[in-house]
Amino acid sequence: MFIQTEATPNPATLKFLPGRVVMPEGTFEAKTPEQGEFSPLAQRLFAVPGVTAVFFGYDFITVTKAGGEWQHLKPAILGAVMEHFMTGAPLFSNGYGAAEEDSEEFFDPEDASTVETIKELLETRIRPAVAGDGGDITFRGFKDGVVYLVMKGACSGCPSSTATLRHGIQNLLRHFLPDVREVQAV
Repeated sequence: MFIQTEATPNPATLKFLPGRVVMPEGTFEAKTPEQGEFSPLAQRLFAVPGVTAVFFGYDFITVTKAGGEWQHLKPAILGAVMEHFMTGAPLFSNGYGAAEEDSEEFFDPEDASTVETIKELLETRIRPAVAGDGGDITFRGFKDGVVYLVMKGACSGCPSSTATLRHGIQNLLRHFLPDVREVQAV
């Protein structure tokens, strides 16, 4: 099994590509070992000293570290990922599936068509680019011209995420939707 690695815009996060589907649909993020307790792979990754978060996408895994150098952490992480896939263990145990967001979406029913367009733009133009950087972004709400988004994986806590939100996503949404004034991370 050959696992590729890619740098992400977040220097504390590295993207691992195992060459197979990790999650057929949805994404999963654990920022603590407790949040990853239903995933044998997340447990293996959190067992590596220095690992502080894991994120599973369609065909990639991102791992975030606190301290330590990648040259020291990477072999242990590669070993954990390889061991998981070689044993054939499930991604989740006890019937647990992809984690759903804690909070419901919020927006005024009068803004339903604007929200529909925001979601379509996120799905077709923004999420693929963000996934390429080892993360994900999801819609949370729209109120008074402000779009609220949740950034996950490599994008969560990334030094360039503010620039991505302000100059990339905000400008794109404003271009198509004059009702959008601002974009904020939740």
